[in-house]
Amino acid sequence: MTTPKHVLLTGAAGGVGTFLRESLPGYGYTLRLSDLVPVDGAPDALAVDLADRAAVREAVRGVDAVIHLGGLSLENTFDNILAANVEGAYNLYEAVRAEGVRRVVFASSNHAVGFTPRPEHPQDKKHLLPVETPYRPDTFYGVSKCFGEALASLYADKYGVETVSIRIGSCFAVPRNTRMLETWLSPADCARLMHAALTAPDVRHTVVYGTSANTRGWWDPAPARALGFEPQDDSEVYAAEVIAEHGELLPGTPEYDWLGGAFTTVQPESF
Repeated sequence: MTTPKHVLLTGAAGGVGTFLRESLPGYGYTLRLSDLVPVDGAPDALAVDLADRAAVREAVRGVDAVIHLGGLSLENTFDNILAANVEGAYNLYEAVRAEGVRRVVFASSNHAVGFTPRPEHPQDKKHLLPVETPYRPDTFYGVSKCFGEALASLYADKYGVETVSIRIGSCFAVPRNTRMLETWLSPADCARLMHAALTAPDVRHTVVYGTSANTRGWWDPAPARALGFEPQDDSEVYAAEVIAEHGELLPGTPEYDWLGGAFTTVQPESF
């Protein structure tokens, strides 16, 4: 694929968006920034509500590709998730279809498969979890990411809009707890992965896991590597410090038993 030069970055004020605002220009991209809230240090950023179809289309017009981080990034009420993440994703894909944009990178999440049991032996690399793992969302947020992946698949097959859906693990400067030693995506590796997703040829709709080369990782890295992504970082350099503060994961807890960690806490009073 011809390398896109002008990229719309939605959700530019968020944590991942902030990392990418700083790193992607180094790969030769010019960025058009958008968010519902102001973007620090970017007075020209577009204030776009994803529920406003006209504003979304205007934001998309003239770009070569879109990195879609916009919407709610944590669990919320169903109505709020519906408006921001479900209807917002539809408005984004309709805009890219109408404007002839051919590549989207969609920020999916590990929470699309959060109620999948964690591997019994996480460091047994013969049993890494594939991207074909069936959907088992752990939250309304996770449901919205299942919807986004399905929508991306539809637009790839029906309209030729190619998408790489990245099931992002935990993208922070450093791992914040013991579980993140397994799910961490360093900011630098995040930029490398986004660049690969923007430039890999013939992706149609490709789903990959977004993590660094973590010694303790348990997601299959092969689909992301097939895009040309070569992760450089490993959370293990932080392991001693993180475990000293937070302890090891314990069997019988959500953080140990399920991919989604604490988000899989069962709430029987709601049934």
